[in-house]
Amino acid sequence: MPIIYLTGYMCCGKTTLGEAVARLAGWRFIDLDDEVEWHCGLSVTQIFSTLGEAHFRAVEREVLRGIAATGGTTIVACGGGTPCDEQNRLLMARTGLTVWLTTEASRIAARLCLPEHKFKRPKIAALPDDDVLPYVRRELAAREPHYRTARLTFDSTRIEDAQETLLTARRLLALLQKELSKTDKE
Repeated sequence: MPIIYLTGYMCCGKTTLGEAVARLAGWRFIDLDDEVEWHCGLSVTQIFSTLGEAHFRAVEREVLRGIAATGGTTIVACGGGTPCDEQNRLLMARTGLTVWLTTEASRIAARLCLPEHKFKRPKIAALPDDDVLPYVRRELAAREPHYRTARLTFDSTRIEDAQETLLTARRLLALLQKELSKTDKE
């Protein structure tokens, strides 16, 4: 069974849905940002502010390689910028099933403006709330070509409460099982 890589922009539900699907299916779940933090002994925000984004991306690439080498039935919530690196994209395509989680820019911006999300996002933490939506739209436009390389696309907009999250996770799991069964037959 391949690794399932969830890609998409910040706050599109990679961790929320990844954890929910993993629970439903009995699969392992890994949040790539958490693994990078563990590896560095610093939060993502601290890595960006003290060591810089280039260092973060290098560690992210190394950690992703390690995860890819383990195999097994695992869902990986990638960072928003993970698939923007060509080496990462090729590795994910070769070792697993990539899924682009899509969410409307306005919904992403609303989630990012919540204090529990905003302070953890180094690129938007200092932005006034009114500047978040234009920033998200620009970033999505720049990253979309990378996200589009995913094998599957899934609308992850509806995860605002526990019931919506469970229903959306069930839909995603059904899509993944269907795709994985096709892969097994090939």
